Amino acid sequence: MAESNVARKETLEYQDQTVKKVVTASDLVNMVWRSLFLQASFNYERMQACGWLYGILPVLKKIHTNKADLAKSMKMHLEFFNTHPFLVNFIMGLVIAMEENKKDQDTIRAIKVATMGPLGGIGDALCWLTLLPITAGLGASMAMGADPNPLGPIIFLVLFNIVHFSLRFGLMRYGYYTGVKAIATMKEQTKRISHAASIIGLTVVGGLIASMIKLKIAWVIVVGQASIALQDKVFDAIMPNMLPFAYTILMYYLLKKSYSPVKLILFTIVLGIAGKGIGIF
Repeated sequence: MAESNVARKETLEYQDQTVKKVVTASDLVNMVWRSLFLQASFNYERMQACGWLYGILPVLKKIHTNKADLAKSMKMHLEFFNTHPFLVNFIMGLVIAMEENKKDQDTIRAIKVATMGPLGGIGDALCWLTLLPITAGLGASMAMGADPNPLGPIIFLVLFNIVHFSLRFGLMRYGYYTGVKAIATMKEQTKRISHAASIIGLTVVGGLIASMIKLKIAWVIVVGQASIALQDKVFDAIMPNMLPFAYTILMYYLLKKSYSPVKLILFTIVLGIAGKGIGIF
């Protein structure tokens, strides 16, 4: 048993254990640009593994001048990998720092597995549920307001990508220069970051429901000499934007009941056309 453990440890360790400082600032920048292709060869067996290896391969070649070590490292980095594409650079920097220090493959693999899941969840909350709605909402409000501004889409792209690339370059440097110590810091702050992002995301979604979903009842009830507009006098009096809110809750409920988004989109289109045709909306 002891001999087998020793043999296994030897297979996980690199032949050349010489630690040299070979990674430069330009290498980190290059990895950021290459990481844009993380999902270019996405597949359902290994997810982002090919794009991940593509992103770090030039630096791996600088670190592992021993061909056997390079082959071993490449094989390990082709294993299943999946995280948020905007936050992947933190893991890249961390892993490259470990590769440069010739850590064994079990340790590197454990770090990848431990970070890719949490960063995937945090990235979805921060980027797709917070950053994207806020920047897209600003751009759309400029382009679709009372005085439409053609700069709306440009403002959206500029604001979104300022944050996007700031995350990529900042996390790459943070992951590499902080090294393994960053794991403990990130682990302590994960719950707080996730909770804060959820609150901001829900607030933004609530604002988008009120401003972007248009659903009004056109019916007017006539009683003698009086007429009552259902939308203005009833629904808005109870709660402004009550119908958009109710429709959003209905869609959420149907999604939870496993109705596909495509079916719900088609249902919404048919309901809008039919409602307009018979004078409900």
